Amino acid sequence: MENEGRLFEYAGQFRIIRKVARGGMATVYEAEQLGPAGFTKQIALKIIHDRYARQAEWRQLFIDEAKLSADLVHGNIVQIYQLGQLDNEFFIAMEFIRGVTLRALIDRHRQLGLPMSPALAAFVGSRLCRALDFAHNFVDRNGRRLDIVHRDVSPGNVLLTWDGHVKLGDFGIAKAKTMIDPAARRPLMMGKKHYMSPEQILGGQVDWRCDIFAMGIVLFEMVALKPLFTEDETDAAIDEVAVAPMPDVARSVPGIDPALAGLLRAVLSRSPEQRPGAADFERVLDQYCTLHREPGTAKSLQAHLAMLFPDSYRPPTEQSPTSSGTSSRAAHGHPGRPSFVRRLLGLR
Repeated sequence: MENEGRLFEYAGQFRIIRKVARGGMATVYEAEQLGPAGFTKQIALKIIHDRYARQAEWRQLFIDEAKLSADLVHGNIVQIYQLGQLDNEFFIAMEFIRGVTLRALIDRHRQLGLPMSPALAAFVGSRLCRALDFAHNFVDRNGRRLDIVHRDVSPGNVLLTWDGHVKLGDFGIAKAKTMIDPAARRPLMMGKKHYMSPEQILGGQVDWRCDIFAMGIVLFEMVALKPLFTEDETDAAIDEVAVAPMPDVARSVPGIDPALAGLLRAVLSRSPEQRPGAADFERVLDQYCTLHREPGTAKSLQAHLAMLFPDSYRPPTEQSPTSSGTSSRAAHGHPGRPSFVRRLLGLR
């Protein structure tokens, strides 16, 4: 107990390796965190753009992202490690994701003219709903419910790891009831207009239900391989999202399962009160997979990514020859002798 309350100060270093992505507010780099005795850890380093670092509102949003996300420790949320400042540069050190974005996966399907399996889309959607349910109901260490709203659920903010896990990232414009919201003081369009709920694009009060609407748009895009909303000019986009008749799901996706179409109609309701919570959304998606005997798994997503991205796919581990499913020898066993898996299942 003699160290309780002690400030343990240290000087840290990061080595930037390459630029991964440039967004509207910040640039993300692959980097290494360096420590004593040759310690290194691969991380992602997110550095706010100079022009936003000089503006108090946007700088605060960047700081709030780190503070808000730091305790959101969940398997389907990108982990934040540290917020730092070097001179006038603010940065966030966070989990480095080896894989692709959901945007890249959708684009690859479209490029190949290959429909995405509804079960695969349901699996990805289910895992995103887990992340949202955790954020929406998160309680801080003082027992306060924070009512976190992501406000930017979109394919570009969903990361798929090479080993088949789904992670929601970029809480850069998320809000919690304990934070000051720049959009509350003056009109600011917070988020991507093609993934906004009617109440969000109209500048109204938003809560967890706007994330559900956005999640519905993402699920629609996975099964349709086309965006639900397309207008680029702001006034036209507002009309498309909030006023014009909602596109008919069954007509937009011929042959869609009625249960999936019904779920999409519910989550894309213009009335927030009609939308289910993230936990119910997740439950329906999981039940869909179970009823169709296509349960989604990390392994099935991993295999799918390996098939669609053969040139860039990098498995997190090299499977040994004895691992099931990784070689013809593992799959079929030695000639004349049943494999371990077949013996375990009582097969000959």
